[in-house]
Amino acid sequence: IFVTFTLMGIPGLESQHLWLSVPFFSMFLTILIGNGSILFLVATEPTLHSQMYLLLALLMVADLISTLAMVPKLLCLFWFNDGDIAANACFTQMFFIHGSSVTRSALLVSMAFNRFVAICEPLRYNIILSHSLIGRLGLLALAKGVILVLPMPLLLQSLTFCHMAIPHTYCDHMAVVKMACNHTRPNYIYGLFVILLVVGLDLLLIGFSYVLILQAVVRLSSRDATCKALNTCSAHLFVILATYVPALFSSITHRIGHNIPPHTHVLLANLYLLLPSMLNPIIYGIKMKEIRGKVTKCLCRGIAQNVSPSNKPASK
Repeated sequence: IFVTFTLMGIPGLESQHLWLSVPFFSMFLTILIGNGSILFLVATEPTLHSQMYLLLALLMVADLISTLAMVPKLLCLFWFNDGDIAANACFTQMFFIHGSSVTRSALLVSMAFNRFVAICEPLRYNIILSHSLIGRLGLLALAKGVILVLPMPLLLQSLTFCHMAIPHTYCDHMAVVKMACNHTRPNYIYGLFVILLVVGLDLLLIGFSYVLILQAVVRLSSRDATCKALNTCSAHLFVILATYVPALFSSITHRIGHNIPPHTHVLLANLYLLLPSMLNPIIYGIKMKEIRGKVTKCLCRGIAQNVSPSNKPASK
C-alpha cells in the first residue's frame, strides 16, 4: 500500500509534546535498564535457570519488544515533530505492539499455572513443569500472539483510507480502522473478538488457577506456611493488576467512552503498554529474594572494585 500516515501525537496537547517526552523517555530508560538487567541475570546466573525465572525472562522479552516497537517513533514525534509513517511500517508496528501484548497475556497465564503447580503439587513440580514444557509454553504464547494479531494488518490492507492523520502516538488498531472510508465492520468485530478471547479467557484461566491455589492454601496447617504460599504469588498478582486494569479501562473507554476527551484515550492507550513493562522488573526485583540477592551481590562487587586501591604501596 503506497500510503503514508501521519501520527498526530496526543490530541489537544500538541504544544506540550516536548514536556511530555520527559516522562516517556524516563519510562523508556527504566524499561530498558530494568528488563535488560533481569534478562542478563537470568542468562548469566545458573541458579536462576528455574522454571519461574525462565517464564519471567520470556515476559521481559515481550515487554522489550512492545516498548521498542512503540517508543522510538513516539520520541521522534515529540522531539522532531516527525510523525510520518508508511502504511506498511504502520501495520508492522501494529503487529509487534499488539502481538507482544497478546504474548505477554499468555505468559501471565503460564506463570499462574506455574504458581498453581508449585503450591498444589510441590513434590511433582519438576516432573510436571519440565524445562521442555516451559519451552513449549513459550512457543505457544508466541504462536498465540502471531495467529491472533496477524489478521489485523491483513484486513486493513483491503481498506481504502480517506484520512491520513492518525490522532495517536502509535499505530493502534482501532485508531487506524477509524481512518478508513469503506466498510470496517469486520475489523471492529475481529478487534473485539481478540480482546474478549485474550483478556476474557486469559483472566478466566488465571482466576481459576488462583481459586485452586486459595483452596490449597486454606488447607495448610500453619499460619507461616499460609503466609509463605501467598507471598510467592504476590509478585504475580501485582503484575496482573498492572497489566489488565489499564488495558481493560483503555479498551472500555475507547469503545463506549464517547464523552471522554481524546487525549485521555491516547494517554490510557500508552499507559497500558508502558506501565506493566516498567513495573514488572521493579515488582519482581522487590518481591523475589533471589533477584534481590543477585542484584545486591553485583552492586557490592562493583563497589568493591571501585574502592579497591589501584596502586600497591611501593616495597622498600
